[in-house]
Amino acid sequence: MTPFAFHSAASLVVGRGAVASLGTLVADRLRVRRVFVVSDETLAAAGLLDRVVGPLRAAGLTVEAWTGCVPEPPGEVVEAAATAARAFAPDGVVGLGGGSNLDTAKLVALLLTHGGSLGDYVGDSRIPGPVLPLVCVPTTAGTGSEVSPAAVYTDAARQIKVSCLSPHLRPALAVVDSALTDGCPAKVSADAGIDALTHAVEAYTACGQAEFQARAGGPTVYQGKNRLADLMAAEAIRLVGRCLTRAVRTPTDADARDGMALAGTLGGLAFSNAGVALVHAMEYPVGGAVHVSHGAGNGLLLPYVMRFNAGVRAEALGEIGGLLGAEATVEGAIHAVEELRAAVGIPTRLRDLGVTEAMLPGFADKAFAIQRLMRVNPRLPTSPAEILAVYRAAY
Repeated sequence: MTPFAFHSAASLVVGRGAVASLGTLVADRLRVRRVFVVSDETLAAAGLLDRVVGPLRAAGLTVEAWTGCVPEPPGEVVEAAATAARAFAPDGVVGLGGGSNLDTAKLVALLLTHGGSLGDYVGDSRIPGPVLPLVCVPTTAGTGSEVSPAAVYTDAARQIKVSCLSPHLRPALAVVDSALTDGCPAKVSADAGIDALTHAVEAYTACGQAEFQARAGGPTVYQGKNRLADLMAAEAIRLVGRCLTRAVRTPTDADARDGMALAGTLGGLAFSNAGVALVHAMEYPVGGAVHVSHGAGNGLLLPYVMRFNAGVRAEALGEIGGLLGAEATVEGAIHAVEELRAAVGIPTRLRDLGVTEAMLPGFADKAFAIQRLMRVNPRLPTSPAEILAVYRAAY
């Protein structure tokens, strides 16, 4: 077995009701006294913010909550959060919400620690050292941001989502309480859940470690496939197949919510070690141009990229088909993903999102330029034209 490392949040607490221990965990394990909570108005109105702030204050911590987060946040929103945080002068940051909120919290911790502008840190391994103690509490099941080293925001000027990728962005503590996802709206549940599936499929079909290292050519967070990431990805795929449709159609189904919360974290553990690849590279320019949620964009593109990779990942794709309860073949896997995507309401064509055919060549150029993701893909695209063909199939 080729040696590999495996990384996560420094501490990971999972289970229904786990958020009740948040204050003690933050105060005792992290030795934090002033906490800046990054969230949004919707979660505040739903009472979820109080369920996090309450345990923090009960532990004797001084807390300030900022609720200006928005989906797929532009850099200006992140900068506004950082400005508010500087005025409060915290010694720890808590992110509460979906992936956009958690990523904003990561970027706030980064800017408070190292200064500069967001653009200074875009790319792989460009953060010079640790950030403020960071805690992530997800309220959706799928992004995996609570355990990952990535933070994504939208570069509005360039019309593309960009990512800061660094081991220093892995949270010091993640608390995954499935009760915080109870009653999550159907669309949010669907988008997050199909994102979890995309993470797991891309990790399970990633290029091997030796090939990845040959392609990498410099410092990198991702490693390519390894056996532990495969185990995490396989279980995430199985759980999504069993639980996602129920979680979307019956928001009060606690078993489905528990399963999806675990699937999201397992998918995050898998992709944040093995890597994500062509699906994500292709979604970034789409999402930056038409403002589709990251999960929905990934879910739309996933089966088309699976077909692109089929010639070099037939065995793995067959295994994915079996994990989803379908025929253990390439076609079985792709059909199962397409059926699941349709069952939870994920769009199936780029034109449904407002994408025009004239946009596709520009998308292909932007996606091809994201080489840190290209090099994870098992079939390495050699030109934007290959990616353009996938976009056209999805159009």
